[in-house]
Amino acid sequence: MEIPNLTSAQETGACVVLKTARDAGVTVCFANPGTTEMPFVGALDMVSGVRPILGLFEGVCTGAADGYGRMTGKPAMTLLHLGPGHANGIANLHNARRARTPILNIIGDHTRAHLKYDAPLTSDIESLARPVSVWFRSVATEDDLARDTSDAIAATMGPSRGVATLVLPVDLQSVPMSGDQPKMATHIVEPSFDGTRVDDVLRLMQSKTPVVLLMGDRALSARGQRAAARILAATGATCFSETFPARTERGGGLPDIDRLPYFPEPAREALARRKVVLAGALAPVTYFGYEGIPSELALPEDIVTLATPGQAADLALEALADRLEAPTDVAGVAREVWNVEDGALTPQAVGRLLSNALPDDAIVSVEGGTCGYPFVTASARARRHTILTNTGGAIGQGLPVALGAAVACPQRRVFALQSDGSAQYTIQSLWTMARERLPIVMLIASNKRYGILQTELARSGLPLDAPNSSRLTLLDDPPIDWPALSQGYGVPCERVRTTQELAAALTRALAHTTGPLVIEMCLP
Repeated sequence: MEIPNLTSAQETGACVVLKTARDAGVTVCFANPGTTEMPFVGALDMVSGVRPILGLFEGVCTGAADGYGRMTGKPAMTLLHLGPGHANGIANLHNARRARTPILNIIGDHTRAHLKYDAPLTSDIESLARPVSVWFRSVATEDDLARDTSDAIAATMGPSRGVATLVLPVDLQSVPMSGDQPKMATHIVEPSFDGTRVDDVLRLMQSKTPVVLLMGDRALSARGQRAAARILAATGATCFSETFPARTERGGGLPDIDRLPYFPEPAREALARRKVVLAGALAPVTYFGYEGIPSELALPEDIVTLATPGQAADLALEALADRLEAPTDVAGVAREVWNVEDGALTPQAVGRLLSNALPDDAIVSVEGGTCGYPFVTASARARRHTILTNTGGAIGQGLPVALGAAVACPQRRVFALQSDGSAQYTIQSLWTMARERLPIVMLIASNKRYGILQTELARSGLPLDAPNSSRLTLLDDPPIDWPALSQGYGVPCERVRTTQELAAALTRALAHTTGPLVIEMCLP
């Protein structure tokens, strides 16, 4: 079957998919289409209510959908070109899976009759998509289009919550459809919690056993954090968030909940000799397997679950606080401006200056450890804001997540705190930010090296100055010209080297509301 020329207003299979998605609340499509998605592209002009946003690379589209879903709690749509296009977006779909972000992932495919010829772009899409999807289906007939789309959206926000991948053969996208297709009701179940687990944790805490709360998912909402603060005040327990939580509310009088350390030695010490109560978090393990260090950061017999990811961990914490008759007037961290000395930039100074500059209800996408950790430490004193981190460890998330968050929340200022190496993975995000006129402030920690790799080399006892080690961890030959690079994408850039210059640049950035900008922060 040939791909038809869409010149008429005849409703097509792609229109049915778009209408079903729109009626279920999907209003944005981050797209990098190809030949097998042209009927879908045409349908975007025939069906109102879905905003198409072009990404120059599929990883930008999938990361943007992740940021959008984290901020809204509902899925954006991605539109990707066959298996190879999907493969280009897998890294950020992996991060979205770890974040449990709802995404409707649409992948075009060859006409059904053409698949048997194994044309150059034919691939096993299901094998590529399954590992990053909570749900997968390839539409078989035109009668299945609306139902399969509705099922996919329900799966994105169901008990497993995450990426639902729907494959659309191009002949089913273009097939003529009647205009009176029945509307599909998408049934979404609201999260709840298990009261018997609240009873179990209540007995544990009343036994005076040392306890540490490990929080993730909805526990890190403002409501969950306030409930946790009540529990800590009543019991003397300690508390951490997951090392890389999908979304954390921070500042503005909330408690200062530190992240569980990244490296295994301090993480194990933080959890040692305590029962670990999981509130919306998974059992903690080391990020990598290290020789001589157990992968489990806490013994299985020391772990008690209050609420699993996807459950209403915030409500479970409130129920526990009430059962403990915990005080309701526990104070959080007061707003305070950090004093930053004049001089050369340091990661700590960057974190404090950004904390000082954040307006109310800002969103900060953090990727890169150079300045990310110091910022999170400092930001408890900032105005109320939301932090989004790299949940799955696949680099290239920070800029697209900031893009998606800005689309989701146009009334909020968005910042991306990046390192120079990690920013290169999805640098094409700048073009989409400029095209969509999104006022995102990107702060690039420019130290001309992969700092985490040098840290891991040192931990392994390997020399940093060996010829090949240097070439694989340094980014100084040639140095990345950030002003030229960003301006080439249509984004203005300012280079700063001192604390005074960064403070002034942040002030100017907040006044710049007509599009994105980059601040290159030159660090030693």
